[in-house]
Amino acid sequence: MKTLPDLALPSGRKVYFASDFHLGAPNPASSLERERRIVRWLDEAARDATAIYLLGDIFDFWFEYRHAIPKGFIRLQGKLAELTDAGLPVTFFTGNHDMWMFGYFTQELGIPILREPVSQRIGSQLFHIGHGDGLGPGDHAYKHLLKPVFNSSVAQWLFARLHPNFSIGLASKWSQHSRLQNGAADARYFGDDEWLAQYCRALEAQHHHDYYVFGHRHLPLDLPIGPGSRYVNLGEWVNYCTYGVYDGEQLALAEFKG
Repeated sequence: MKTLPDLALPSGRKVYFASDFHLGAPNPASSLERERRIVRWLDEAARDATAIYLLGDIFDFWFEYRHAIPKGFIRLQGKLAELTDAGLPVTFFTGNHDMWMFGYFTQELGIPILREPVSQRIGSQLFHIGHGDGLGPGDHAYKHLLKPVFNSSVAQWLFARLHPNFSIGLASKWSQHSRLQNGAADARYFGDDEWLAQYCRALEAQHHHDYYVFGHRHLPLDLPIGPGSRYVNLGEWVNYCTYGVYDGEQLALAEFKG
C-alpha cells in the first residue's frame, strides 16, 4: 500500500477532490463550456483550500509527445498554474483516459502525477485515494489486456511515432466510443455488486481507512464500508458537476452550480 506524507489541515480550511471532467468530449463547444465551469469551481475552491486532488480522466484523451501536447484546455492549465504558483498544492492521479501523462504537468505546473491509489492521513483521518480503474473484481479484459498494453513503454514509444494530426484524432474517437458503450452502466447503481465498494471492503479488512475516494465510476456515491469507514465516488462533470469536500471532520459530496 503506497502512502503519501501526512497533510495538516488548519482550522477553517478544506481539501477538495474532483474527477472525470472528460475535457475534449463529446465536442469542442460543450467541452469549452465545461472547462469554463471547472475554472470557476477552482476559483471558488481556492478561497479556503489547503489542497486540491484531481482523480483522473480530467481529459477524455491525453498523450504527451516529447515536444507537443494535445491542443486546447489552456484555460484549465492556466488556472492550475495560477494556483500552484500561489502555493496551493494540486495532485493529479491518472485515469484510464489520460494515463499517458508523463512529465509536462510536473515540469510546467509543479503538479505531481500519481498512477496508483495511495493512502494519506489528512488532518486526523486516513484516506485511500485513486482513480479506480482496474480495481475490484471483474473487468478482466481491461485489467489483464488493455491496461498492460497502455502502460507498456513499447506501446507508448510506437504511438509516439505517429503524427499527432492522425494519432490524437484517432485515439479521441476510440475514447469517446468506449465511453458511449459504457454509458448505460455509468447511470446504474449495482448495490452489493459495486466493484469499487468490494475493493474497499477487501482493503478495509486489512487496514482501516476513514474514507475511500475514487472517480471512474461516473455515478456520485457515498456508501458505508464498515464501522467508521465510507466509500465516496466523486461522479463526473458531463452530467453531475459533483465533487468532494473535506472540512476536517467529514467528507461530503457537493454539486457545483456556478
